[in-house]
Amino acid sequence: MAMTLAERMLADRAGLPEVQPGQLVEVPLDLVMGNDITAPIAIEAFEAAGATQVFDRERIALVASHFVPARDISSADQVGIMRRFARQHGIRHYYPEGQGGIEHTLLPERGIVVPGDIVIGADSHTCTYGGIGAFATGVGSTDLAYAMATGRTWFKVPESMRIVYHGKRRRFVTGKDLILHTIRRIGDDGALYRAVEFTGDAIHDLPIEDRLTMSNMTIEAGGKVGIAAVDDVTERYEEGRALRPWRRYAADPGARYVEELEVDVAALEPQVAFPSLPSLTRPISEVGDVAVDQVFIGSCTNGRLSDLREAAAILRGRRVHPETRLIVIPATQDVFMAALREGLIEVFVAAGAAVAASTCGPCLGGHMGVLGKGERCLSTSNRNYVGRMGDREAEVYLAGPAVAAATAVRGRITHPQEMLPGGGD
Repeated sequence: MAMTLAERMLADRAGLPEVQPGQLVEVPLDLVMGNDITAPIAIEAFEAAGATQVFDRERIALVASHFVPARDISSADQVGIMRRFARQHGIRHYYPEGQGGIEHTLLPERGIVVPGDIVIGADSHTCTYGGIGAFATGVGSTDLAYAMATGRTWFKVPESMRIVYHGKRRRFVTGKDLILHTIRRIGDDGALYRAVEFTGDAIHDLPIEDRLTMSNMTIEAGGKVGIAAVDDVTERYEEGRALRPWRRYAADPGARYVEELEVDVAALEPQVAFPSLPSLTRPISEVGDVAVDQVFIGSCTNGRLSDLREAAAILRGRRVHPETRLIVIPATQDVFMAALREGLIEVFVAAGAAVAASTCGPCLGGHMGVLGKGERCLSTSNRNYVGRMGDREAEVYLAGPAVAAATAVRGRITHPQEMLPGGGD
């Protein structure tokens, strides 16, 4: 039987000759992950079940990312629970504030997650790691507790859909624009419990960072996983980075998909998602005159070094609009240090931005940029649901870092090509 990429991975790791959609399989896990919101609940369940030791202290990652530096006493206590557990069990991959950053950028960046891995995390955007060819998905905290004790979990084999991207991207069109356009086409539940395979010549031409962004937002269409198969670009990314040997999987010729789509990326321009769903996306030429109070550049979706470079190229020598505030948060400490060495942090500060320590912060309305009543924000994050970044009457628009930087300068949602000499392509 010819199998899709996700089916091939699950069959191999389950030790089965083949699997089919809907089948229940139990698989060993290469990594399990929790953060400062979800890990404390899992730790409570772990200890309530009578578990006394973790399955492998090298295969668990605990990352303080959401409410750090602690915004209040409650969040400080949450991090304290995780800190105690990490010390008690000798967890190798424990990253408190100041040492890690946002888990979904940190784990691929440090080579802790590698291609071919089976990964679960108690955070919905765990699917990010599909960008390097891992089968990765979010779970609840009780599932995380069981996995920390046993190193195994079960999956219902998802149906697979295949999206083929072809053509050459225009300037300023990134993986963020590809996935926003895709969600617009298929809808917010168009990939519900599906494995989404990203393929085509445009994907092979896409940097790993952009593939991670696309996989990250697969959950915004209801997907179980979003995967780009390993290719030469992936191999170059992993050289000198991967902490463990990794596996290379591919879909079988003739594999059956529940749905197949084609996207001509050459026809795309930068995309903007309107409140309050990622599917309410429009090409930037159809946005109109939309003034904003705040711009946020960061998150697990677009807080990587390549994103900061793109934003800095627009902001260099310019100032943030006097009626708009700009918040820039590098996704990890490694990204922060690299941006510092390259002079990007200086560009942001000189432009009038507030630059903060690596944290999820504003993305989930946690801290360091919460929106007030009636305010409007252009964000490079992944969700713009009602109340996501603060008050329920605030509005959140989603776009890539170049659009965000141009918007910060003009005070309204702006095509970055307007920042070029002559405003041309």
